[in-house]
Parts: sequence; C-alpha cells; structure tokens
Amino acid sequence: MMNEESNHKTDGGEKHNGTNLRRKRPRKSDSNTSFLKAARSGNLDKVLEYLKGGVDINTCNQNGLNALHLAAKEGHLYLVQELLERGSSVDSSTKKGNTALHIASLAGQVEVVKTLIKQGANINAQSQNGFTPLYMAAQENHLEVVKYLLENGANQSTATEDGFTPLAVALQQGHNMVVAILLENDTKGKVRLPALHIAARKDDTKSAALLLQNDHNADVQSKSGFTPLHIAAHYGNVNVATLLLNRGAAVDFTARNGITPLHVASKRGNTNMVKLLLDRGGQIDAKTRDGLTPLHCAARSGHDTAVELLLERGAPLLARTKNGLSPLHMAAQGDHVECVKHLLQHKAPVDDVTLDYLTSLHVAAHCGHYRVTKLLLDKRANPNARALRGETALHMAARAGQVEVVRCLLRNGALVDARAREEQTPLHIASRLGKTEIVQLLLQHMAHPDAATTNGYTPLHISAREGQVDVASVLIEAGAAHSMPTKKGFTPLHVAAKYGSLDVAKLLLQRRASPDSAGKNGYTPLHIAAKKNQMQIAMTLLNYGAETNILTKQGVTPLHLAAQEGHADMVTLLLNKQANIHVGTKNGLTPLHLAAQEDKVNVAEILAKHGANLDAQTKLGYTPLIVACHYGNIKMVNFLLSHGAGVTAKTKNGYTPLHQAAQQGHTHIINVLLQNGAKPNATTANGNTALAIARRLGYISVVDTLKVVTEEVITTTTTVTESTS
Repeated sequence: MMNEESNHKTDGGEKHNGTNLRRKRPRKSDSNTSFLKAARSGNLDKVLEYLKGGVDINTCNQNGLNALHLAAKEGHLYLVQELLERGSSVDSSTKKGNTALHIASLAGQVEVVKTLIKQGANINAQSQNGFTPLYMAAQENHLEVVKYLLENGANQSTATEDGFTPLAVALQQGHNMVVAILLENDTKGKVRLPALHIAARKDDTKSAALLLQNDHNADVQSKSGFTPLHIAAHYGNVNVATLLLNRGAAVDFTARNGITPLHVASKRGNTNMVKLLLDRGGQIDAKTRDGLTPLHCAARSGHDTAVELLLERGAPLLARTKNGLSPLHMAAQGDHVECVKHLLQHKAPVDDVTLDYLTSLHVAAHCGHYRVTKLLLDKRANPNARALRGETALHMAARAGQVEVVRCLLRNGALVDARAREEQTPLHIASRLGKTEIVQLLLQHMAHPDAATTNGYTPLHISAREGQVDVASVLIEAGAAHSMPTKKGFTPLHVAAKYGSLDVAKLLLQRRASPDSAGKNGYTPLHIAAKKNQMQIAMTLLNYGAETNILTKQGVTPLHLAAQEGHADMVTLLLNKQANIHVGTKNGLTPLHLAAQEDKVNVAEILAKHGANLDAQTKLGYTPLIVACHYGNIKMVNFLLSHGAGVTAKTKNGYTPLHQAAQQGHTHIINVLLQNGAKPNATTANGNTALAIARRLGYISVVDTLKVVTEEVITTTTTVTESTS
C-alpha cells in the first residue's frame, strides 16, 4: 500500500491559487486496473488487498480478460489456486471466447493447466473460432500440455470453424513430436480433416500412412471437395500420391466444379504426376463443369511437356469448353508458342472456331501475341476469318494496339478495309483508341481514310468524338475529307463540338472546315456547342467566323438552345457576339420563352438586361409568363411579374396567365397572379373563366381559391348594374 499512499500524497500536495486540494479517493476504474496489473504480475498480496477493498473478482479489461485469465497466462500457479478458491469462475471466457484453460494451454503453462482441469475446467471448450485448449497447445508445440490434455479426455476430433483439427495444425506447423503423440492417441474420424491433406501437401508419407492405418478411406474431402490426391497432384508430390492410390484413392475423384486430380496436375505442369495418374487409369478426357479437359488446363498454363505427354496419350484435340474454346485457343490466349506447336503437330485444326466464331488467330491478335500470330499464319491460318460480329484478326489487333501483330497480319494477306458489324474497319477502331502508329500503318497499306460506318461515321468523325488530335492530323494528311457528312449530315466538326474536342476542332478549322456547315436538321457546330455548353469550342468557332444568328430548319438559333439549357455564360457570349435576342422560331418562340419553359431564371435575368421583350408572343399568342404558368415554374413567374410582364396578356384563344395556371392546376401560381392584378372574371374565346376551367378539370384547390374572388366580383358587378338601371 506504500505506493498507493505515496500517490495519494502527491495528489494531495498539489496546490491551486495557494489552497491545498482535498485528497481524492482512487476511482473504481483505477482500482480495477491496478487489480488486474497485480494479477498479471503475480502479486498475491496486492490482489488479496484489492479483493478485500471491494474489487469484483471477475472484473475484466477491455478484451474481457479477468484476473484468472491473466494469472493463468503468466503461470502464477498459487494465485490461480487462490482465485479459484475465492470464487473465480473456472470457465469464464474473454470476448473471443477463450477460457483460462485456453490461455494456459496456448502459453504452455502445464501446472496451471493441471490445476484448472482438477478444478473442473471444460477441457473441450471452444472459442468463437472453434479453437480448443488442445488445438492451442498443439499449435504452439507444447508437448507436455498436449499429453496431459489427451490423458484427461481432450477430444482431438473437434475442429475449428475452418475445419482444422489439432493434428492438422501440428502437421502444418511441423511439430513432429506433437504429431506423433496425436497420431498415437487417435487416427480416426474427423481428426483426419484436413490432416491427410496437409500430409499430402508436405509429401509426408510417414504421417499419411499413419493416418490411413486405421481408416481405409483415402478420399476424405476438404470443404472445397478436394481429396488428398488433389492436393498431392497440385504440389507434384508423387510419393504421397502413389501411397494414396495404393490405399484406394479414386484417381478420378471430382471435386467442386468437376475438377479431377489429373486436371490439377495438368494445370500445374507436373509431368511426373500426370504420368502417374494416367498410368493409374486417370480419365484423359474428363471435363470440368466449364468443359475443360486436362489438355485445356495444360495448354492454358503453358506447360508444353505436359501438353506433349497428354497428346501422346491420346488427349482429344477437338474437345470444347462450354464457350467452344479448344486447347489451341487456350494456348494462343496465353502466348504459349511451344504448346501451340505441339498441338499443330498433332493436327489440331488451325481455323477451328468457338461458339462466337473466334479462331485461335483472333485470340492471339486480340491478346497482342506476335509469336503465336506469326506461327498460326505460317501454318496457313485464315487471316480474314470473321467472328460472329464480323471482326477479323486485324480488327482485334488494331484494338490491342500491337503494331507488329498488325504488320504481320497485313503481310500475310489480311484485308485492310475488312468490314465488321456496323461496317467498322480496323482504321475506325485504331482511330477511336488513338493508336496513331497503327493508323499510319493501315493507311500505308491503302486503308480507305473515308470509309463510313452504317451511320456514316468516318475514322475522322471517330477521332473527333474521342479527341484524338494526332490521329485526326494523320487522317487529314492522308486525304480524309474534313467535311464528310454522316447520315444525319453532321461533319467531324459537329462531332468535335458535341464532345468538346477542342484540339480537333481547331485542327479542322485550320484545315478550312466550314464553321457553318449544317446537318440535315439545320444544326451547325455552333448550335451544338451552345446546347452542350462547350464554351471553348464556341469561342473558337466564333473566332473562325461562325454565324451567330444562323437558323435551323425550325428557326432555332444557338441562343435559343443556350437559353433553353440554362447556360448563362454561353448566353452572355452569344449576346456579346450580336446574337438576336428577339428572333423567334417558326412557332414564334424567343429565347426568353424557352428559358421560361425550363425555369432558367439565371438566363432570363441576362436576357432581360439585354432588352428582351418580356411580353413577346408566339404565333399562338403565348407570352413567356403564360408559358411559365403552364409549366408551373413559380420562380420564373415571380421574376417576370417583378420585371413588369403583362399579367392580363391573352393568347389567340383568349387564355390569360390565370387561365393557363388554372388549366394545369397550379394553385400556388394562381395566388401569385391574383396578388399581381390578374382578373378572375376574364374569359377565353369560348367564354370560360379560370374558375370554369378548374371546375371542369376537377382541380379542387384551384376552385376553392378562385370561387371566392370570382363570385365577389360578379356580385359587385350585379349591384352596380341594378343601381344604374
């Protein structure tokens, strides 16, 4: 207690503003911590003193370890005995589910283990992950603890949640003495999961033989369904594999997905293992769930000696996976030249196709494998074979970006302008991906620079879309037409404007592409730039003389589109370039009408500042305010009214803003209009008031709002008429 007292004295000796602080009693949490520290250090006197002072014997730290756990871990035998005598629970567990016996076993504290068991500890208790005391002792090579636990009834068949037994972990860790003790005690049942697998992995025939001594089932499975023979095949451990086969292991046992040991050995390229399994009757044409044979596995992994052995033993050359891949396809995919040679020497069809009509040459070209490509072409593979979507190997090589593969194909008769789906040529693909060197190579081999897809897109259109300025430059130098239209009449400059490809746009304009070329709908590149808010493109087009007020077939200007989309900066740019703010479309819609329709108040403000007519009418007489009322755009309604828009304006059919709002059921807008002088008694050309329209359409809240004001006005009018008469 001297240390505690001195600590208290230190606290009490502190001063604050000249006044001694009162001595503080130790907090309960401090006492608990000190109690656990005393238990860990084995200070029996201190522990007893804290217990006398009221500390709970079962108090624990943040990980759930109590005094008994800590004392057991450190091997403080007398303290363990004292705690048990004073009522500490022998099987209390930590947050991970470990008891004192787990902890003592893990730490190799054999005397503590003996005491705990004598006091009734559960010898086969499992932690959250399924660990038993025996498992922990075996894992850490504590031989004496293992012996004592086994002598007192520990069950070595109890496995962890991952299926590991004490024997399995001892084998894995290489604790040979522990392995020997465990094997002497029990070699049956679940104890063998996955101990025999581990022996197979380590090529430990001695342990495997012991495990098999009293149990003749050599095909015990892991959670994945693999047998020890699969494991031995994976690691190429012929000795254990031979033992397993001699003890009755099934040579063609199928694990998950239909994998046999021969598949495994072939994939790993363990030729001696492949030979052993074949000699023992392994099925050479066995298929996995995906249709892979052992030859597929060896070819895909590039194990040429295994491929050669399998071929000599009669492996099926034409076997197909579910996707139709042959072993030759797989060897080509992996760039395994020697495997390809072996397969071709054994007469594998060089142009064999998958379900998608892909040849091995397609596969090699797609992967960019020059050596396999050349080998296949030397063996007379068809360079122009078409896959399901019409692509040739050249299309695929262009996509892969492998110049040497492209060159090899061209030298061997590949059609430079071969057409795939949608009439795409290899040049289209290379242009899209920015493969400049391949573009140059294709053009040198007379590729048509203006070849068009079904939609009329040339390689230059494609490079404009993708912003591939170097490719575009090469194409133009090769004679590509800079203003070739698509089926919809759009030039590469239109495409560059749409996708914001500034460098390509500048290049096209420098090469005299027309900034005002119009598509079939009349849209120019400036229309598109305005709609897509491509500011840099728009400025570049204007600098090259693009017409600001040019009209589409429907009479739409770039300003209309910018206003409709709410692009304030674009609107400002166009207005500064003398865009006509008053021009109407064929229907008479001005830019302000379109801004009102889309509730783009930010644009309306700019248009108003530049003198836009707030009461401009369309061909049918609609003003921007009537349009805003129709669409329920309350912000726009407020803006227009605050800037003096006519609240009583009428369409050709006599509709006022109030009629329009009533027809659409916009009660909130009706209230704003009434507050700004709208006349509820105004009638349309058909004699309908706003109230009558709302009643007919069943807008209850609108009716309730208009009914009061409309009836009041009618009553007043009637009274005046009577007094006059």
